[in-house]
Amino acid sequence: MTTPLPTAGPRPLATVRHSAVLARRSLVKTGRNPGPIVNGVVTPALFLVLFLYLFGRPVAGTTGAYLHHLFPGILVMGAGLTGMISTGSAVNLDLRNGVTDRFRSLPISRTAPLLGSVGADVLRYLIAVVILSALGTLLGFRAEGGVPAALGAAGLAILFGFCVSWVTVLIGVLARNAEAVTAFSFLTFLPLQLGTSLAAPTDTLPGWLRAWADVNPVTHVMDACRALLNGTPDTGSIGRALLWSAALFLVFCPLAVRAYGRRE
Repeated sequence: MTTPLPTAGPRPLATVRHSAVLARRSLVKTGRNPGPIVNGVVTPALFLVLFLYLFGRPVAGTTGAYLHHLFPGILVMGAGLTGMISTGSAVNLDLRNGVTDRFRSLPISRTAPLLGSVGADVLRYLIAVVILSALGTLLGFRAEGGVPAALGAAGLAILFGFCVSWVTVLIGVLARNAEAVTAFSFLTFLPLQLGTSLAAPTDTLPGWLRAWADVNPVTHVMDACRALLNGTPDTGSIGRALLWSAALFLVFCPLAVRAYGRRE
């Protein structure tokens, strides 16, 4: 009978190295099955084009004016909110297919598989942001705040996507199968995506919907990115976006890691 190799101790640099190797594994899988990237780009791109020409004139008078309201929200949607369901599904499949048991027999950090999966998603979010930015430029969007503000908005959107991804990781660890992950994540994140300032300012929404949109963390991130891209940076909205990102990470990352460690 062979004795399992001991797991690696709490060495930060080793954890980073192991996570990078497993992130590469996740990216190789994406290359063979590009569904997560396609979904993360195509869905928000469709929202951008449809919303722009359906609601542009009624909401803002012109599609050009409406694009400056709509695009920052689409950027946040593309930077994680649309494609991150695949994160939980991938973790769940590894648990059910026995891949996780192989990871646990290796001298690597117990958190490396989760960090690798989320790290690969960050690269996918970056690709989605680049493609959506190119589409927005073709449609006529221009970042009034300049390049630094545009990079800040993209970074804030990706940071928020990274933090929210830990919610789907926790769902993936706890769910019985990948189908349950998809269903539960969809029901959870649809109100988060659409019950926001994405399509219209919150003060134009019905009272009950406005109450939800005003406390929705996605709204704060969209407003912060909108302020940066439109050249009117608001420290209040940026601060709220960063606080929400930190809160989501500090709550759900430890819960996901603990639940993952308890899975047999």
